[in-house]
Amino acid sequence: MVLGWRRRKSSNKHRKGGKPNMELVIPNHFKCPISLDLMKDPVTLSTGITYDRETVERWFEEGNITCPVTNQVVRNFDMIPNHSLRIMIQDWCVENRQHGVERIPTPRIPIAPTEVAELLMQVKASARGLDQDGCLELVRKMERWGGESERNKRCIVDNGAPGALASSFDAFANDSVERNVVVLEEILSALNWMFPLQLEAQKSLGSLASLRCMVWFLKHQDLSGKEKSIVAMKELLSFGDEQYVEALSQIEGVNELLVEFINKRISPTITKASLRVVWYLVSSSSNPSEKMKLAFVELGLVSSLLDILIDSDKSLCEKAVAILDSLCSFEEGRDKACSNDLTIPLLVKKILRVSPLTTDYSVSAIWKLCRFGEKDEGRALVEALQVGAFQKLLLVLQVGCGDETKEKATELLKLLNPYRAELECIDSDYKNVKRSF
Repeated sequence: MVLGWRRRKSSNKHRKGGKPNMELVIPNHFKCPISLDLMKDPVTLSTGITYDRETVERWFEEGNITCPVTNQVVRNFDMIPNHSLRIMIQDWCVENRQHGVERIPTPRIPIAPTEVAELLMQVKASARGLDQDGCLELVRKMERWGGESERNKRCIVDNGAPGALASSFDAFANDSVERNVVVLEEILSALNWMFPLQLEAQKSLGSLASLRCMVWFLKHQDLSGKEKSIVAMKELLSFGDEQYVEALSQIEGVNELLVEFINKRISPTITKASLRVVWYLVSSSSNPSEKMKLAFVELGLVSSLLDILIDSDKSLCEKAVAILDSLCSFEEGRDKACSNDLTIPLLVKKILRVSPLTTDYSVSAIWKLCRFGEKDEGRALVEALQVGAFQKLLLVLQVGCGDETKEKATELLKLLNPYRAELECIDSDYKNVKRSF
């Protein structure tokens, strides 16, 4: 096939009587010495060598302190824009437009740390005075800077923007969410590309007022506002600080909102972030976590998680099994799981089918249901045997797993063994299983 295509191509050229097109060659002095790509923003170091700005910045960020070409130690990291070379490159692009070369845009001058520091001082002053319009204009200016280049984003983040924005968010949320909703949403939008946050920013964003504001967004804002809010909440809880879990658990209606998002699946971003937030809430060791578990079980979360396990992608399945395992750690959760005929079959099916982490959570959940389930003793074991749990657990031990999973799998095999002689294994692809509503 390839040879035939080449012959046709060459015959077409011969028929037209033209010379074969020569491959376009980029002049060597237009290429970055590091990436060997056409330079878009040529800058010259103190060593006199010109590089593409983005590439040489990455070189220094990786810990290098020498000039890649001369191998000299760079003592002055100032980068001087090479405007003459950039204009020559742009002219060359225009001349070769017929070959598909696009003219490189004239790069904007990167922002300096002093500019960022000055802007952040103004943001803090506006927040202290609750100047919504002034703060809104400053935050939008910061977002415009960040939108110009990745370098600007790094400069903004490295010079303390997350902490300044988070404290401003807390100040306006403490005043009034409804009155300051526009500036609050803009601040949250800017924070979304600054994760992960430093400790100072975490404290401000994790305050009760800030969390109440994010929950208000989940209730009243449009899809974009909901996404920004749930992502910020997920990032905040990911740091593992129990005080944020306790603060969120005090807010009325947060459980219902999260279960609603999981059921409706209005957006992949919201669904995944909601599952992660729920997992942080139910897996916490704090006292409110037990109340949260009970509240989620009473809201029908177990059935919602099983629906996800039937036909969702791997990332959702992993999060759903993790939450289900946590809910099986207390009696009400186990009772609810055992009362659903899909629980054991779906957990067994997910072993060795999704990811190693999903396998660990599935084995753990089955172990909890069989080991601690007091009602209908032996029922969970019989169900597990009927859908092939014994064979799956043997495979888990053969392919290798963590020590904790190995212990639980071994104990499950001992519990299952007495029932094997009386039962035959059945299998199902679950394709015709209907969801419970």
